[in-house]
Parts: sequence; structure tokens; C-alpha cells
Amino acid sequence: MYKYYLLLVIFLTIGKSFSQHKNLSRKALFYIGNYQLNEAEKILDSVRNPQEKKLLKWDILVLKKGSLEKFEFQNNNYGTSFANILSLLIKGDQYLLQNIPKDSLAYNKYQEALQLSLIQRDSTLVCFSTKKIIELLYKNRKAMQLFSEYFKIYQKHMRFNGEKATLKFYKTTVNTSATQKEHIKAYKDIISIAKKGKNRFIEGKIYMHIGANFAYFHKQSDSALHYYQKALRIFKDTPHNYAKVEMFGVNTNIGISYSIKKKHETAKSYYLKAAKIKLPKNSFLKLSKLSSLLSKNYRNLKKYDSAFFYNDRFIKYTDSLNEYKKAIALNEIEVKYQTAEKEKKIVQLLNTNLKSEASRIQNRNLLIGSLSLILVGSIFVFLLYKNTKRKQRIAEQEREIEIQKTEKLLKEQELSAIDAMISGQEKERQRLANELHDNLGSTLATVKLHFQHLQNNKDNPKVEHIEELYTKTNALLDEAYQKVRTIAHEKNSGVMANQGLLPAIKKLAKQVSNGDGLHIEIQDYGLEERLDNALEISIFRMIQELITNAIKHAKASEIHISLTNHDSLLNIIIEDNGKGFDAKILPKKEGMGLRNIEKRVEHLEGTFEIDSTIGKGTNIIINIPI
Repeated sequence: MYKYYLLLVIFLTIGKSFSQHKNLSRKALFYIGNYQLNEAEKILDSVRNPQEKKLLKWDILVLKKGSLEKFEFQNNNYGTSFANILSLLIKGDQYLLQNIPKDSLAYNKYQEALQLSLIQRDSTLVCFSTKKIIELLYKNRKAMQLFSEYFKIYQKHMRFNGEKATLKFYKTTVNTSATQKEHIKAYKDIISIAKKGKNRFIEGKIYMHIGANFAYFHKQSDSALHYYQKALRIFKDTPHNYAKVEMFGVNTNIGISYSIKKKHETAKSYYLKAAKIKLPKNSFLKLSKLSSLLSKNYRNLKKYDSAFFYNDRFIKYTDSLNEYKKAIALNEIEVKYQTAEKEKKIVQLLNTNLKSEASRIQNRNLLIGSLSLILVGSIFVFLLYKNTKRKQRIAEQEREIEIQKTEKLLKEQELSAIDAMISGQEKERQRLANELHDNLGSTLATVKLHFQHLQNNKDNPKVEHIEELYTKTNALLDEAYQKVRTIAHEKNSGVMANQGLLPAIKKLAKQVSNGDGLHIEIQDYGLEERLDNALEISIFRMIQELITNAIKHAKASEIHISLTNHDSLLNIIIEDNGKGFDAKILPKKEGMGLRNIEKRVEHLEGTFEIDSTIGKGTNIIINIPI
């Protein structure tokens, strides 16, 4: 059994190692397509296949430095399908990097690479190859009807936000060109996707195209400049050749926008920045356009020598452009002839590659099948082990839940006992208040009336010192009567009166407020109906305690109390302007402190929150379901 597991571990380790190194090349290629060259170079150090490493390094250097020396292809088979497909893509790149680009031959190589990628079902290579074709078609604005076909292929195989942003950018740009309508909102929707995918190049291109949409379709130079500057900041942060080429276009567009605003000096500075950027040798159209803009700019500045100088350069670049177009036309004729001859070789090569790939796939499938059988057995054992552990874990969790339920039950019983005690105290207070008021108060009132009668007979000579006796007795009775009423009202506290919770709180606030020294404000909403008597008592006692804390400990001069009944939830907010305290450490209190209030709120299935800042007061929020 031990030998079996050891063998399984060895197989899985070898398979995983092969898979990891295979995926490293694809990961590096993805980063190259996403213009994350630093990340690609880090991964490249771990790529073991020397041919794949060499091909990927050439792709990185082209983006970093521009045109390179021609890649020396030693043979047509580099040992892996990944390397073979990548070599076809590099051959296509080299056709485009020639002094006179051979677009048709480049397209054929890209198309050949795409077909092999589709056969391999390699999503990374499919997206990379398709992107090359889309960029080539967009650069030359040819065969517009082909875009939809390649967009579908790209969309089917893309997996990451960087690829998604690339597709959406080119689709939007093609639609803008085809419909001659602005697509600013569509471009803006892509920005967040590009940022998530860390595709800074596409993000910069989007800003540049938004600016162009504002300038061309809306004639809004300020908005255009805003987005041009955003694009410029992105490309400035990238020290590679592909970003510098984009900066040529951005600086030129900024110059045009300032020229429209009649700010010719500022426009000139951006034109000259563009002129300093090194472009590929065959960029005659861009250089011709820039020379024309500079010539016009210097005429506006009345610097005619410079205007004539750039006009001569415009003529020179225009002539070069015409010669360049003729060379391309002749080259296309030659390409068509060469293509017919090479198609036979391509078909033969494809057949050879397909046979090799079919044999390799068959061997790979046999290995996968063997490993799968071993893997299924190991997975079964592993799942059995996991299931046993899971049952043990569930049993432990159930025991823990039972313990928690017991603790909760004990806590509820404790709180119920506390609540019953408080309720009993309230009933006792009520009984005592009724007895004092109804019995003793009534008796004393009767005695008072009796002595009033004696007062009426104070002139009766038979009664000695009647005046002095009446005065003292009447004063004592008044005092006793007032004490009885005070005791009765203090015991009742207004909560159990017929008016209910809100009037009792308002009465308490009125009694406690003392003019300039302390002001208590009450606001209420939705408390037209009475609550449960026990609930009203509990709420009143909590508010009474919190007011006491605000006065006694916080030294508050203003207290604001808000009571809101909405959707069967009573919300109580008590704010004061006192000295505040550290809410993380509740201060110790005598009697019913903040901790006891919090426990009572929890018992009522409510929530209790404290927001206090030292020197800025305290805000207490209580929510109780009713």
C-alpha cells in the first residue's frame, strides 16, 4: 500500500511539474499580449524550454525597443506546438518590420498560426494570434467585413479582463469608424475592465480615442484635452518603445486642440515634443502630417523661415510616402506570385505538423488515461478520508452548538429573573403610591377640612389659642399632604399613568430641565398607540438612567432624545454634548449602568450602540422590535 502511494505521488509530481512549466510559457505570452512586460520577464526566467524562451524574449524586446535584427530561424520544428506557433507569429512580425512591410505575407503567417492554435485548442495562443490579425486589419483599414469573424473567435477564447478590454476597444473603434458616430459612453464602459485587467496600454488608447471623439464629433477642445492628458500620463509612465510611438499621436492631437483654441505657442511645444519621438522608418504619413501642422503653426506665429522649413519637410515626406505606396503596390504583386508557390509548401507543412500533433496527442492521451485511473483511485481514498473528517467536524460543531444553546438558555433565565424582579418592584411601587394617595391623602385632607372649620370658629372664647393651633396644624397638614403626593408620583414615575410612555418621558424632561443650565429636547414619530406596559416600563427606566448618566457623569448641558416607531421597530437615539468617553471601555456605574442597559436591550432582542468621542459628547442608539 505504501509503494502504491509513493508511486502515485511521483506520477502526480511529474505531471504537475510538466503542466507548470508548460503553463509558464503561456502565462508569459499572456503578459506580453497585455503589455505587462516586467511580469513577462520575471516568468521568463523560469521557462525551461530554450526555444520557447528565445522566441518569447524576442517578442518582449520588439515591444521594448522597436525594430530588431532579423530572428534567425534554424528549422521549421521547434519541438513543441507552442514554439512552432510562436515562430509563425514572429515571422509575420518580421514581414511588418521591414522597410517596405509585406502585409499580405504577415497576414498569412498570422492566419496559419491561428489555425494551428485552434487545432490545439490553446486559448492563450488563439487570443494572441487573433489580436495580431485584428491589429493588422485595423492598421490598414482593409477587409472591414473580416473583423466580425475574428471578433467572434477572440470572444470565444478570451478568459481575462485584459483580453476582454482589448476586444471591446477594437470593436468600439471599428464601430466608430464604420458608423461615423461618437462612442464616448462605450469607451468609458471599457475603462474599468482595462483597469481590472491591468492593461495600461488599452486604457491609454481608450483615453486617446475618447479625446478624439470629443474633438471630432462634438468640437469640444477642452474635453478632448482632458482625456488626451490622461492618455499622455499613462504612456509617459511606460519607458518602452510602443508607448513612445503612442505619445507621438497624443502630443500631435494635443497640439491640434490648442491650435483650434488659438494658443499657437502651446500647440507648437506639443508638436515639437512629437517631432522628437523616434518613429519606425516607414512612418512617412505621420511625419508628413506633423510637418504640415508645424508649417501652419509657424505661419500663425509669423515665423516664416520655420514655416518654409517645415513646408519643405512636408513635401519631402509626401514624396517619400508616394514612393512608399508604389513600392507596397509592387510588393503586393510579388507577394501574390510567391503566395501561390508557397501554398503547396504550407499545405505539406500543415499535413506534416498535423500528423506529428496527432501522434503526440495520442501518446499524451494514453499517459493521461493511465494517470487518470491512478488519480481516480487516489481521489476516492482522499474523499473517504475527507468524509470521515467532515463527520467528526460536524459532530464537534453540534456539541459546541448544544453548549451554546445551554449557555443562552441560562442567560435568558437569568435575564427573565431580573425582569420579573423589576416588574415586581414596579407593582409594589404602584400599590404603595395608590395606598398613600387614596388612604393617607384622603384622611389628611379630611383633617385639613376639619381644622378649617375650627378656623371658622376662631372667635369662640371657649377654645384657647385657637389661632396658633390652627396655623401650626394647617402647615403640618399641607406639608404631609405634599409629601404624600410627591412620594406617590416618584414611585409611579409617570410610566404607569394613563397617558403612557411618551408623556412620561416628556414630563421627566420638563422636570429635569432647569433653564440655561440644562435643556432636554424630545422628538417622536409613530407613538400614537400605547406599547405593552412592561415594555414601556423597561424603556422608561433605560431612558431615565441614560439621562442621569448624561447629567451626572458627562456634565451635559443639552440632551436630545428621539423616539421613532417604524415597521414594528422602536428606534431610540439619545445625544448629549457632554465630555464623552472611550466607547471601547464602558465606564463602571452603580446600579443600572450601561452594561445592564445593554443586557436588557439584548433580552428584548434589540441592539445597543454607543458612539462617543472624548470632548465631543455621546450618541447612544437603541433599536427594539415591538
